[in-house]
Amino acid sequence: MHRFDLDRIGESLPVAAAREQIERAALTGAAVITAPPGTGKTTLVPPLVANLLLEGAGTEAGGGSAAPRVLVTQPRRVAVRAAAGRIAELDRSSVGGPVGFTVRGERHVSGATRIEVLTPGVLIRRLLRDPELSGVGAVILDEVHERSVEGDLLLGILAEVRALREDLIVIAMSATVQAERFAELLGGGAGGTAVVGASGVAAPVVAVPSALHPLTIEYTPAAGPRLDDRGVSRAYLAHVADTALASQRRAGCDALVFVPGAREVDETVRLLRASIDRGSPAQGSVEVLPLHGRLPAREQDRAVRGRAPGDAPRIVVSTALAESSLTVPGVHLVIDAGLSREVRRDQARSMSGLVTVSTSRASAEQRAGRAARLGAGRAIRLYSEADFARMPAHAPPEIGAADLTDAALLLAAWGTPRGAGLALPTPPPRAAIEEAESVLRALELVDSTGRITRAGARIAQLPVGPREARALLAGAAEFGDARAGAEIVAAASGEHREAGGDLTVLLRELRNGRAPGSDRWRREVERLRRVAREEGVEAATGGSAAAKGSGTPGIGRARGSASAGVILALARPEWIARRTSGRAYLLASGTRAALPEGSQLLGSEWIAIREVQRAEGRVADGTGAVIRLAAPLAEGDALRIGETLITETREAQLVDGRVRVREERRLGAILLASTPVAARSDDTRKAIASSVRERGLDALQWNDRAIALRRRLGLLHGVLGTPWPAVDDVTLLATLDDWLGADLERLGPKAHFGGLDIASALRRLLPWPEAARLDELAPERLAVPSGGTAQIVYPEVGAADPPLVAVKLQEVFGLAQSPRLVDGRVSVLFHLLSPARKPLAVTADLESFWNGPYQQVRKEMRGRYPKHPWPEDPWTAPATPHTKRAGA
Repeated sequence: MHRFDLDRIGESLPVAAAREQIERAALTGAAVITAPPGTGKTTLVPPLVANLLLEGAGTEAGGGSAAPRVLVTQPRRVAVRAAAGRIAELDRSSVGGPVGFTVRGERHVSGATRIEVLTPGVLIRRLLRDPELSGVGAVILDEVHERSVEGDLLLGILAEVRALREDLIVIAMSATVQAERFAELLGGGAGGTAVVGASGVAAPVVAVPSALHPLTIEYTPAAGPRLDDRGVSRAYLAHVADTALASQRRAGCDALVFVPGAREVDETVRLLRASIDRGSPAQGSVEVLPLHGRLPAREQDRAVRGRAPGDAPRIVVSTALAESSLTVPGVHLVIDAGLSREVRRDQARSMSGLVTVSTSRASAEQRAGRAARLGAGRAIRLYSEADFARMPAHAPPEIGAADLTDAALLLAAWGTPRGAGLALPTPPPRAAIEEAESVLRALELVDSTGRITRAGARIAQLPVGPREARALLAGAAEFGDARAGAEIVAAASGEHREAGGDLTVLLRELRNGRAPGSDRWRREVERLRRVAREEGVEAATGGSAAAKGSGTPGIGRARGSASAGVILALARPEWIARRTSGRAYLLASGTRAALPEGSQLLGSEWIAIREVQRAEGRVADGTGAVIRLAAPLAEGDALRIGETLITETREAQLVDGRVRVREERRLGAILLASTPVAARSDDTRKAIASSVRERGLDALQWNDRAIALRRRLGLLHGVLGTPWPAVDDVTLLATLDDWLGADLERLGPKAHFGGLDIASALRRLLPWPEAARLDELAPERLAVPSGGTAQIVYPEVGAADPPLVAVKLQEVFGLAQSPRLVDGRVSVLFHLLSPARKPLAVTADLESFWNGPYQQVRKEMRGRYPKHPWPEDPWTAPATPHTKRAGA
C-alpha cells in the first residue's frame, strides 16, 4: 500500500513545522487548521492524514489490504485539478494513481488512489448515495472560509455523518482565523466520539503562521470611479492594465493581477497584450495569461504551473481563484483591483445574481500576501487607504443571499427539509428557503410537506442543478432525444449577454461556432447528453418506456414544439411571462421586466425567461428590470408547463358603494381570463375587508361609542397586556375577519359602512371572564363629589398620555385623593374648568392644587363669576354644579 514521503512533500512548506500538532489533532477525530494562503496546507495535510489512516489500519506499505481513502474538497474545479496535480507531482506519481480527482464530468481515480480531490457538490451527491461513506477514512474540507452554500451544507452533513461513523476523521481548513465556529460545529474529543451538539467540546484548532517575508503595500487609486452602470468601468480596467504592466517592468518579476470576473480578466488581458504589442523590443517580452473558471483545463494549468528557467516574466490576470484556492508560483508582485463578485438577492423580484462590490479586508490581505509567499514582495492596491478602511471585514456567507433552490433539494434529499435539525454555520434565511421549497413543489421534486419525491431523489443525484435536470430529462423525453435539451440547457447556463436577450439567436451562433465559448458549450452539451443517456431518456422518438414510467416531471406528457422556450419553461415555470405593453412583460412570479430595445422577441406574446437583471431608466421601460435571456413560447406550452401555477379565484371589489365580483383564472400572477358574476354574502365580506385594508381603518364609520371603547381597550392592553386584546391599526387590520367578519357577511351587495356597528364588533375581542371587569378597570365616566359624573377621555391607542377628565372646579371641592384607574395603576389628569367651562388648571394631584394654586385661581375668578362659590377653604365646602343659593 502506497505511503507518502512527507519529508519530501513538506520540504520548504511552512505548514510542515506544525506536522506533529496536526497529527495529534487529526487523531481526535475532528480538527480545524488555519493557515494563510501559500503555506502548503493543501499539499501536506492530505498525505499526512492518508499515512495516519494507513498506520491505523495496521497496513504496511506494499501490504495487501486496502487502507481507507482520504477525500479532499476544493471549492472550484480548477483548484481540484491543481491540488491533485501538485500533490501527485511532489509524490512523483501521476494523477489517477495514489492521488486522483473528480469534478463534474471528469474523473481520474483508480484502485490505487489514496487521496481523491473533489468539489463539495460531488461529495454531497456521493453522500446521498452512501451516507456512511464506505471506504473513506477522512474528509478534509479546504477553504471553508469562502462560505459557499455547498461548503456550508457539506459541513453540516458531515457533522451528522460523524454520529454514524465515529472512526471518520473530519478536518476543516481555512485561510483565515475565523476558526471558532467551525471548531464548535465539528466538535471534538478523544477518539472522535464527540459530535455536534453532544459533548459541547470544540474541535482542536491548529494555527499555522505564515512565513514572514517583507511585504510592501502601495495605494494607487484611479482618477475616476471603479464602477459604472455597466459594471467595472473601461477606464478603470485600463488603469489596472497600465499599472500592472508598468509595475511588472520596473520589478522584472512575475505579477498576479486580481479583477472580479471572467469578463474583466479577458478585457484586462486584451489591454495588456495590446500595450505589449505597441511597445519597443528593448522593453523585453512579457507573457500575459488569463486565469478563471471558464477556461479550458490546459489553459488553467498553464497559468498555475509557473514558468521554467529562461522563460519570459509573466503577468497572470485572475479572478478570486488565485486568492486562496490556488497558488500561482513565482509571484512577487500583486496588483489588486479591490473588487469581488458576490451573490445578492432581490427578494421582491425573486432574483439572485452576481454583483460587483468592493472586496473584504480579509480578501485584500490574502491577495497581498501572495506577493510575499516565497520572499520579499510588493502589493499595489488600486484604491485608497480610506477605501480599504471602509471595506467589510469579511465577505458575507453565500447562503444569506443565494437562490437556495439547489440547496433546498439537497437538504430534502438528505432528510432535513429546510435544514431543520442540521447544524449549519449560518442557517438559511426563512423566506429564501421557503421560496426555494415552493419552487421545488412546482417542479414536483418535493411534496407539500417538503419531503423529497421519487423524481426529486433521482434528480438530486445528478451532476446538474434541479431546474436544469428537470428541463433536460423532461425535454429529452418530450422531444425524443437529449441533444435539443442538452444544447439549450448548456447555452442557458453560460455567458449569454451578447445575444441581446434572445436564446434562439445565441443557439444559432453557438452551433455555427461564432459565439464566444462555442467550444466550451459543445463540451457541456456532450456532458449533459451523457447524463440524459444514463438516466434512460434518450431513446426512440417520444422517450424510452423506462423514462415514461420514471416519475420525472414532464415525462410522458403531450409533446409540444421542440423549442428553446419549452426547455426554459420546464426549468423555471414561474418565469413564464406574458407581454403587458410595449417591451414590458409580467412574469408568473409577479415580477415585471422589459426586453432590450430591438430584441427579436418583441413579437412574442409569451416567452420563457432564463435571466432577469435589475435595471433602471429607459432600458427597463419603467419595470425596474431587464430580461437578459429568454425564448419565445407558444401559449399552449405555457399553459401546459405552468399547469401547477394555474389558479381560479373570485375577486370581489367595492366600486361606488357596490360589490363587484369577477371570477379570474391566472397562471401565477398572469391574468388569463376574468368574468363578471353575481355577488354572494362572502363576496361582500371580502370586498369590504379588502377595501378597509387598502384604505385603512378610517374607512369605517367610527362613532363616538366605538372610538371610546377602542381607546379603553388600548389602555388596558398597554398596561395589563394579555388577555386584553391589542387594538392598534396593524393588529385590527390583520384580524379584521375575526372581529368584523360576521357583520360584513350580513351586508348585501349594496354594501355601505354606515350599516356596521363597530362598537359591538369590537366587543367580540373582549376576553372572558376578564370582560366583566371592563367598566371597573376602565369606566366610561368618573363619579365626582357633586353627585354627578364626568366623562373620561382616554388617550389614542398607543399614546402615552393619561386619561383626562374635564369638570367644573366647584364639583370636586373636598376631593383630596386623585382617582386612579386599572386597579390603581393609571392616574387621571383633571382639567378643572370655570363656570363658563374654560380651563383654569390642569393637575393630576388635587391635594397639591387645593393647598397651593387654588388661592390664586380664587382671587382671579371671584369677581368674574360672583354667583358661583369660591370658598376660602375648598376642603370643607360642599361640591356643587350650581350657583350660590339665595342668601348664601
